[in-house]
Amino acid sequence: MGENSNNTASRREVLGTAPIGGLMFKFAVPSIIAMLVSALYNIVDQIFIGQAVGTLGNAATNIAFPLAMSCTALGLLFGIGGAANFNLNMGRREYDKAPYFIGNASSMLVICGTLLFIITECFLRPMLKAFGSPEDVLPLAIEYVRIIAIGFPFLVLTIGGGHLLRADGSPNMTMFVSLSGAVINTVLDALFVFGFGWGMSGAAWATVIGQVFSGIIVIIYVAHYKTVPIKKEHLIPKWELVIETAALGVASCANQLAMMVVTIVLNNSLKHYGAMSVYGQSVPIAVAGIVMKVNQIFFSIVIGIAQGSQPIESFNYGAAQYKRVKETFILALKAAAVISIASFFLFQLCPKMLLNIFGDGSNEYFELGIKFFKIFLFFTWANCIQPVTSQFFASVGKPLKGMFVSLTRQIIFFLPALVVLPMIFGIEGVLYVGPIADLLAAIVAALMVAGEFKDMTDKEKALS
Repeated sequence: MGENSNNTASRREVLGTAPIGGLMFKFAVPSIIAMLVSALYNIVDQIFIGQAVGTLGNAATNIAFPLAMSCTALGLLFGIGGAANFNLNMGRREYDKAPYFIGNASSMLVICGTLLFIITECFLRPMLKAFGSPEDVLPLAIEYVRIIAIGFPFLVLTIGGGHLLRADGSPNMTMFVSLSGAVINTVLDALFVFGFGWGMSGAAWATVIGQVFSGIIVIIYVAHYKTVPIKKEHLIPKWELVIETAALGVASCANQLAMMVVTIVLNNSLKHYGAMSVYGQSVPIAVAGIVMKVNQIFFSIVIGIAQGSQPIESFNYGAAQYKRVKETFILALKAAAVISIASFFLFQLCPKMLLNIFGDGSNEYFELGIKFFKIFLFFTWANCIQPVTSQFFASVGKPLKGMFVSLTRQIIFFLPALVVLPMIFGIEGVLYVGPIADLLAAIVAALMVAGEFKDMTDKEKALS
């Protein structure tokens, strides 16, 4: 008990009094690397497949992408929710209740990942058709997804477990968990795809093996949790705690689910309007997949910064240290803005170079790809506001606001524009959906966080 008390006191000393800049660096850098690695799981496969299989292989990985998003959504639902509740309860000194959120979150990650695997294997063909797969892409997509689905329980556990490890004050271990799996995936991709000539199947098996390795490390770590011991009774799901956990993770989960829905609708739209254009059905889907995944690499840095701020914001909000909460948010937003602006210039100046990474293609392929980068991602520089704000609301225990902010871009603005604009302008209309949604979502997020800052200022005055 004495050792646990010392650990708790140490956590309060660090999160409640240490300089914000140092804390952000400690928690955000490993989180950024973890998010980058998560994104690289998908993009590395696409690079090898694009070089070995070509445009149809690139299209197949994009058709499979919604399933990877669903894994991320489940991981964030219980990973962020468990971590946020754990930190909030530690800040309130409810030390007996806190470990239940880690244990319950861990169990739910495994359960949900397993259920997703079963559903995918049972309904694979109709599922991929619903995702917008053209007939010439479908066999490759089936070959790829039937294998990667085996790794879903481990992928969900790895994504969510990273947040649970970071909540224990071990951001470097979070980084190692993701990085080790990604390195294994990359090495085996080269061996299986080019060395053995296994194509789509080789890339899929490389991914699964890396995910299994990472998931096993998470299991071992949770069994040796530092701040508080995680016992068997903590692992048994208690539905009131599961609901409480999901409530704080739902904003980030909803954002991923919204992205999944958008990707599915986008693929079907590209398939439909592509068939009516010079590009055909498969080229637009392949191009969109590349653009979205390249953007995800840079966007994952922004999300990593936002997630790195979560333990600091949650603990200090629970401890009623509102000034530190505001300082953390502002610092996270500044760092994310730098990344977003740099990404904007890269997408505007070097689109063809980025496309070349994923293999060769027709003139139409490069023509549409360059347009996609320049137009669809035009407001990338403002993209940082929404994810940082959404994570902020989840961190301070206001999941409904966080969920609303996370849904603004994808559901409220993007989907309606995606339905209307192509009806008027054809496939060119799809390109303008992105910048419209990005700008409007940034404006809404900025207005909402300004209102929350005013509320915290009022609370500070009431305490003084």
